[in-house]
Amino acid sequence: MSEKVLDAVRDLLPGFRERADEGERLRQVPEQSVKELEETGFFRLLQPKRFDGFEADPVTFYTAVREIAAADGSTGWISSVLGVHPWQVALFPDEAQQAVWGSNTNTRLSSSYAPTGKAVKVDGGYKLSGKWAFSSGSAHATWVLLGGLVFNEEGQVIDFRTFMIPRDKYEIVDVWNVLGLRGTGSNDIVVEEHFVPEAFTLSMSDTGRCYGPGQEQNTSDLYKLPFHSLFTTTITTPIIGMATGAYAEHIGMQQNRVRAAYAGEKASSDPFAAVRIARASSEIDAAWALLMNNIREEQALVAKGEQIPLELRLRVRRDQVLGTHRAIGAIDTLFEASGGRALAEGSYLQRALRDSRAGRVHAANDQERALKMYGELVFGHKIEPGMY
Repeated sequence: MSEKVLDAVRDLLPGFRERADEGERLRQVPEQSVKELEETGFFRLLQPKRFDGFEADPVTFYTAVREIAAADGSTGWISSVLGVHPWQVALFPDEAQQAVWGSNTNTRLSSSYAPTGKAVKVDGGYKLSGKWAFSSGSAHATWVLLGGLVFNEEGQVIDFRTFMIPRDKYEIVDVWNVLGLRGTGSNDIVVEEHFVPEAFTLSMSDTGRCYGPGQEQNTSDLYKLPFHSLFTTTITTPIIGMATGAYAEHIGMQQNRVRAAYAGEKASSDPFAAVRIARASSEIDAAWALLMNNIREEQALVAKGEQIPLELRLRVRRDQVLGTHRAIGAIDTLFEASGGRALAEGSYLQRALRDSRAGRVHAANDQERALKMYGELVFGHKIEPGMY
């Protein structure tokens, strides 16, 4: 069934590309695009079967995201982010899952995981308040997942948790006026001291060890994969998609381009152009292959009931941040070799240039930190807790 979803998504790609300019003007992906994705079942790919989901292979999910982003970066970005959240909801206690999907299995959630809010432990749950930035696709969601540090009565931090909040308990503040990923509507979320029951929270220390209470109901191996492996791959995949779209655009442009500065030489006959194409395509292919091969390796260990070693989890992070780096490098190479027409408003290449750099500043793409952890592990150093 998930392959049928992928085929249906492919039928929508021309429309996503046509609406890219509209998304930039609106500063959010057009509702029509989100509705079309919903109708294909895309947002159910990582959702539990007991809530009409497909519990699909995550590689199928990422393949769909890559192809959506190759049509429009912003649509690919919010598809990836909104589409991965059902996986995390499946780890919450059943009470929270029922609240989200019990009456409507099409419910979508946005997120902002940086612990910029404050939670205080009280009887039966937590009092949460604060302001969170960069909640992509928030206009298309009716719940939000928010990161927050938990404080005790003495003001000491005792936990880092994800809090699940319904739409009537938070405000979306329109602040998204940016250079790239303009269509993602990544606005601020504000919560004014809302009580969150214990069942609507999830400790990051639990997800860090591949555990969640929801595994009692959702027993698929899908929900035993590492949180940070899936969520950081969710950020790099659309950037690789942007590079894929830039590559296709560049090839199409060069087929008919005549270089006036070189005595009317056809760009397709330029040997240096051919070299650039080869280099860019190799970087894109390498980024994708490493990303998916690592996920496959984690899946194989889970299927055998084995623990995923720290080395592999850090390798996922290593190849994920370098996947972003490779994809952006490929976009640079293609853009620089495309000529003045690539500068035009509405050109996929100029949008990919902007969108990829906007994606690069996401915390999941903190390249130095991820590479440092991997290198320190190789040298036998103790690894401090981090995004792995």
